[in-house]
Amino acid sequence: MTQVTAMLVMFVLYGMLPAAGLYLGYRGIKKVTAPKMLEYKAMPQLGYIPEKSLPIEVKTALNQINGKGEKLRVIYGDTNNDGKIDDKDTVNETYIMIQNLMDRHIPLAVADYRRLHDLDVGDGALADTTKIKHSNVTGKEALLDVLSTINTQFDDLLNASYHQDGQKLLATNRYLQQRFDNPIASTQIEHSSNQEIGNRDSGDATVSAIENPSNKGPKAEDIKL
Repeated sequence: MTQVTAMLVMFVLYGMLPAAGLYLGYRGIKKVTAPKMLEYKAMPQLGYIPEKSLPIEVKTALNQINGKGEKLRVIYGDTNNDGKIDDKDTVNETYIMIQNLMDRHIPLAVADYRRLHDLDVGDGALADTTKIKHSNVTGKEALLDVLSTINTQFDDLLNASYHQDGQKLLATNRYLQQRFDNPIASTQIEHSSNQEIGNRDSGDATVSAIENPSNKGPKAEDIKL
């Protein structure tokens, strides 16, 4: 082994490997000790929020709004039912309202609360316990009121969509019943009329045979086996 090769081996063993180990260990410790971040996919404007910076009630309300808002965007945004929201869909006022709530009003409300939360140099209880001036609510209660109002509005929109689609199903069923019931009734009337005519003709033939008996009957050679 030459001197240069030996130096390279020493550099790898005592230089690069320890440095790589220290770097990987630092990354692992940082990942373990890093605060858990919250992500709301239907509201990307919220960004990543540290879990400890929001009360449990707020996180629960945001999770509910996130799920309902995602459904409402598809219901009111995908107007041509092709599975995606694009320029081919017709934008309506309800969809714009949903977009504004999720992209603007909710992120602003959460950001306002987090600023109140960060004003406290202690454990952040100021926004949860101190009443806002000229009001009877804390910062936490004010945020929950905003989220509750939006949550209720989303419930109303989902209920309205349910009943609207349900009425479409009922209308479809009424149309099909009218479409298929009438031909059946007509067919039954026609069948009854034909049966009555057939019975009347058979009766006339029977009367004629009784009044005019004939000795002509089938011959043996006419019967085919």
